[in-house]
Amino acid sequence: MHLWTDLDQVPPSFGPSVVTIGNFDGVHRGHAEVLGRIVRLAADQGARPVAVTFHPHPAAVHRPDSAPELITGIADRVELLAATGLDAILLLEYTLDLARQTPEEFVERYLVRGLRARWVVVGHDVRFGRDNTGTLETMVSLGERYGFEVLAIDDIGEDAAQAAGRDAAHHARWSSTGVRALLAEGDVRAAAEVLGRDHRVRGTVVHGDARGRELGFPTANLGAVSGMIPADGVYAGRLVRPQLAAADPQHPDVRLPAAVSIGTNPTFDGAERRVEAYVLDRTDLDLYDEEVVVELVERLRPTVRFEGMEPLIVQMHDDVARARQILAAGPEAGAAS
Repeated sequence: MHLWTDLDQVPPSFGPSVVTIGNFDGVHRGHAEVLGRIVRLAADQGARPVAVTFHPHPAAVHRPDSAPELITGIADRVELLAATGLDAILLLEYTLDLARQTPEEFVERYLVRGLRARWVVVGHDVRFGRDNTGTLETMVSLGERYGFEVLAIDDIGEDAAQAAGRDAAHHARWSSTGVRALLAEGDVRAAAEVLGRDHRVRGTVVHGDARGRELGFPTANLGAVSGMIPADGVYAGRLVRPQLAAADPQHPDVRLPAAVSIGTNPTFDGAERRVEAYVLDRTDLDLYDEEVVVELVERLRPTVRFEGMEPLIVQMHDDVARARQILAAGPEAGAAS
């Protein structure tokens, strides 16, 4: 799969293409269904399926004080988009200059000249171009002018929920906004139903205060975390090592069961919010300076303040036992189907 961040990187021979445009934050089941349709259409037409997406989120440029927290960091978004079968991703830096382009300027530059689109797939509520003045009708008109066909897709959340055997009323619209609300509540299992996989955060392992090691539970402390951090609490999850996976995909330490703590360590009057993962029954791992992914399967309990070390240690043993039980059925136990 190709990842381009500028039109100059697109080969002159690329195309024809089927293009869709969106932020795709979280790359949830709804996104995956739409992208799957694009991949199938491209295969039927002998074309190349492409997604155009943006970083940072447009709201972070236009409304930085109220911009949504992103479900996935850019590395995970690209990885998840690639997994849908796309031939290419055009990742555009979202700037005010980009936003000032008229709908026609955007379409002519990126879709027509850049990607040689023959089909453009958008939602009925699509908005694009300066001040979001471009609509579905605008796109259809531009398609007639520049020689591409526009396919408008309906909201597929309810149909997809029914196909997956879920309550369509509960998942009336699978959306990034809905996932953020679930994560803010700490309900990672319900979020996984919408995402189609366990929620993940990513970061580089940094030195902490070594308190976990002193208590008998050495943790990997994540620094510079990307991805939305859910509500404070203790979670059953997994620690995944992408660098090790790239070098040796079959290595047994690529994907490890873990108990994950999120919060400020109130028992010790902590002030900094942290993500810490204790790999179950392992004290031999040296993960410092390694980028890791933490997948969150189920919330065990909220964060609480303990009166002293003894009750905390007792609770930590219980947390580990419950995490082990949840994850016991195998490396994919607890993952969304």
